[in-house]
Amino acid sequence: MNNNKLHILFVLDTAKANAKGLAPLRCRITYLGKRKVASTGLFINPKYWHSKFQKAKPPNEENTFINNELSLIKNRINQAFLLLQIQEEDFTVEDIYSKYVGKPTTRNIGIIYHYNDFLDKYKKLIGIEIKQVTWNKFNYILSDLKDFIQWKYKQKDFYLKDLDMAFISDFEYYLKVNKEQKQITINKALQRFKKVVKTAVEAKVIDSFPFTEHKPKTVKNQIVYLTVEELAKLEKYQFSQKRLQEVADMFIFCCYTGLAYHEMNRLQPKHIITGFDDNQWIQIQREKTQKTISVPLLPKALSIIKKYENCDEVFVLPRISNQKFNSYLKEIAEIVGIEKNLTHHIARKTFATTVLLYNDVPMEIVSELLGHSKITITQEHYGKVVQKKVSEHILKLSEKLNKP
Repeated sequence: MNNNKLHILFVLDTAKANAKGLAPLRCRITYLGKRKVASTGLFINPKYWHSKFQKAKPPNEENTFINNELSLIKNRINQAFLLLQIQEEDFTVEDIYSKYVGKPTTRNIGIIYHYNDFLDKYKKLIGIEIKQVTWNKFNYILSDLKDFIQWKYKQKDFYLKDLDMAFISDFEYYLKVNKEQKQITINKALQRFKKVVKTAVEAKVIDSFPFTEHKPKTVKNQIVYLTVEELAKLEKYQFSQKRLQEVADMFIFCCYTGLAYHEMNRLQPKHIITGFDDNQWIQIQREKTQKTISVPLLPKALSIIKKYENCDEVFVLPRISNQKFNSYLKEIAEIVGIEKNLTHHIARKTFATTVLLYNDVPMEIVSELLGHSKITITQEHYGKVVQKKVSEHILKLSEKLNKP
């Protein structure tokens, strides 16, 4: 049993007196040389507070009420202290306060409890440091964690102090088998979970970082894009339905500009400028990285802009939701005879590969046009494409050198 003494002192915070001249009474809890100052919710005229006696004087209805409340607070804190002593485990002044207010102590804080606390604080950063979509991604992981803990342990939460590699491995297995998620999605989920757990270490809720030994499983990136022939086939086809033709045109536009869906969907005339070379350029901020990108408008992209110049007073291209856009692309692929699962993002990849890299545009320029934050991201995604291009050049060189 812990025999260290607990000290409870009520102090007047005159610096925070309100308009009526009443100052708040604070409760200062001291244990093991550490202090925790908490609110009592009580206010008093400073002339009535006697610090030496820890009482409000002279006796009257209001002062008696304050003294009774302070006595109750002190008794509850002492009771919390006693309960922690009975457990015969080490505890801190923060644990005493947590026990007093009915919150779990440090050793008993659950993963879900801490994750919710993280989300509450993280939500206040929306519009300041993060976007709503970023917060949503962390929230999705919480939902999966709840399902996993219920599935694995048949309970609503799991102590953070018991979090280890076995838990992480089992969670990864659950996401792969039960949720049928792809490895790249699982890696992102664990990366976000890792960030939340790290805040628990920083807050000294847990002593060690359970992710130290965890290594994300390698994901083989297979770049799906349209070949020169497939892109030409799509460009030549004329759709009878207006909605399909519009989506096809916008997809082709992005094949020649590399714009992501959000940039395409909010493209306005103000984003099209005359560049230093007297040619038309798109200059817009990428929503994902907040980086301003400048993309020269190739003839095909310019012709599509001209085609739709009178369709909307605000935006350059027709407006459509991402979900409908990708749904219509499935129809388009089937009609044209492209045996690939077309999505908007494939247009961006086609721009990087078929339009740029296969036409000998250097990797650093491709990275700049795509608006990647680092060239290593471009290299990681398109390195194999470059290798293929090098192979083609070497083959041509070999044929040339072998000629008599």
